[in-house]
Amino acid sequence: MKRTFASDNYAGMHPAVLAALAAANEGHAVSYGEDPWTARLQELVRAELGDDARAFPVFNGTGANVIAVEALTRPWEAVICAPGAHLNVDEAGAPERAGRKLLIADAEHGRLSVESVERVAVRFGDEHAVQPKVVSLTQSTELGTVYDPAVVRDIAAFAHARGMFVHVDGARLANAAAALDVPLRELVTGSGVDALSLGATKNGAAMAEAVVVLGGEAAAGMPWLRKQSMQLASKMRFLSAQLVALLEDGLWRRNAEHANAMAARLARAVADVPGLEITHPVEANGVFAILPPGVADRVRESWRFYTWDEHTGEVRWLCSWDTTPEDVDAFAADVREAVGAPAGRA
Repeated sequence: MKRTFASDNYAGMHPAVLAALAAANEGHAVSYGEDPWTARLQELVRAELGDDARAFPVFNGTGANVIAVEALTRPWEAVICAPGAHLNVDEAGAPERAGRKLLIADAEHGRLSVESVERVAVRFGDEHAVQPKVVSLTQSTELGTVYDPAVVRDIAAFAHARGMFVHVDGARLANAAAALDVPLRELVTGSGVDALSLGATKNGAAMAEAVVVLGGEAAAGMPWLRKQSMQLASKMRFLSAQLVALLEDGLWRRNAEHANAMAARLARAVADVPGLEITHPVEANGVFAILPPGVADRVRESWRFYTWDEHTGEVRWLCSWDTTPEDVDAFAADVREAVGAPAGRA
């Protein structure tokens, strides 16, 4: 299959990550995380996020998200998230299956605010009501926008003052850090985040994510939660090696910068197409748009991408670490042709 704009999950492994996997395949290593690659991962995570950070590699983002919120809550406690959060619409009810109720707060362009969180963080101490305990933020958001660290700090201050925690779904955290041109530490530890789902699969890995707990009591139960959730890898070196390859020399940032740049190029290339509306700020690696009737189907004859909102016809175009300028220009040209617009510039 040629490169598409459907999902950054479609992209293969970055060659450096693939090479790291091959290197990790030499010889024997102690199982279940007692290996040099997992030890190196802990060093790198502490260097990026602080001395209290501890990483627990897992297979996928659903596992990372659900285990993280389980670690921060008890069964009568709830998680506040945005309507489009992966926890809410793309985990097939996994948080609820784990016994964690979700409270949905309003979000503008995918971003929660102190005000929207405050409207649902109510009835503290009422034994008849589920107790708000975690605010889960997606960074970058499902709509391709990013949270400024100052906003995260404000939300964290609100939450902590009420005995709550802040979790970040960081499936595309690298894209947010690249877009804001800040270190990971500023987005996470420096912003008051308590636990993080650290994504790698969308940024050049194949099957590697991690729950990162930033101190506190939540880390105590993590080994058992991960095992109960069927996310404990026996040959953990192969998960850790992928994460190490991305973190060790800044590859994670370079991949994200490139994907973001390709999304910006695409947005510029189609911005003046008649009848096309870009629906959200293009801040990370995604472009969301509404096209004239019938255009999406015509473009899909050559390119794969998803309809994001069935009611409005809004589509999502995602760029990846391996998207090329030529891919973007060819795709934009096909969009323009389908609309009947003259050729434009990237």
